[in-house]
Amino acid sequence: MIYTVTLNPSIDYVIYPNDPIKLGQLNRIEKDQKSPGGKGINVSRILTQLNTDNVALGFVGGFIGQLLLEKLKEEGVRTEFTHIETDTRINIKLKGEEETEINDDGPFVNEEESQRFYKQLAELNENDLVIIAGSKPKGLSDDYYQRLIDYVKSKKAEFIIDTTGEELQMALSKNPLLVKPNIHELEELYDVTLDNLTDVVSYGKKMLAEGAKYVIVSMGGDGALLLTNDEVYYSETPEGQLVNSVGSGDSMVGGFVGEYQKTKNPLDAFKMSLACGSATAFKEDLAKKEDIDKLLPKIKIQKWEEK
Repeated sequence: MIYTVTLNPSIDYVIYPNDPIKLGQLNRIEKDQKSPGGKGINVSRILTQLNTDNVALGFVGGFIGQLLLEKLKEEGVRTEFTHIETDTRINIKLKGEEETEINDDGPFVNEEESQRFYKQLAELNENDLVIIAGSKPKGLSDDYYQRLIDYVKSKKAEFIIDTTGEELQMALSKNPLLVKPNIHELEELYDVTLDNLTDVVSYGKKMLAEGAKYVIVSMGGDGALLLTNDEVYYSETPEGQLVNSVGSGDSMVGGFVGEYQKTKNPLDAFKMSLACGSATAFKEDLAKKEDIDKLLPKIKIQKWEEK
């Protein structure tokens, strides 16, 4: 079974204003939508589109948490969330001339609630995969992610970590199946500027050396790289109009995992990853299966050779 862990989920309230936002004045909107949000939840939504069994875990509370569960149920996503006393957060996404995000810190999770969460993972075994993604809510210990990874490994299950900074750095030595930084996150992780593909490959290989089994580096319109212990592969971004950058990276993780769990073939998984990420980027919300299927034949992967 695949489990996704979103410790700090949200309802994403997406607003499309009629005109550019004017601070200090009344603004009207053309349309809006309310969608389940959170990196692990996005992975679960994509996996569900790919007909891949998975369970979404995390913390939910209050009427916003209930709305989140209802939205996921409508999409057929299986959930086993841990209920908490305080409200799940609402994040605001303004889709004007530029994309603007206003994200809440999220609820407070107390010690009893944080320990209760582990019951949802009690039946883990070596055939399972846990995807840990996104930020932590208030109240959880600084090392909560690392303790969670240790727990997953104690059950002999595999894990994927999709976060940034120190949390990602500490997780590398614990051998994640996959890490998927974008180019800016990779630069931040190693405090460098990456000017060309050779530089990106060099630091991607550094992540492999530090413990990751596979590394995908997404570079927006410049395509993406897959690094394995043996080879490096590159693919251009398929043609299409960028509509939505939110959730594209999560969709890539979902695509990789969904295919890899079936075939254990990293190249096939990379191709599906790119199709899912691009299909989401070309939609207002996460991609549907028909969007992914339409893009999949257009993904061309080649072995990267240093020039």
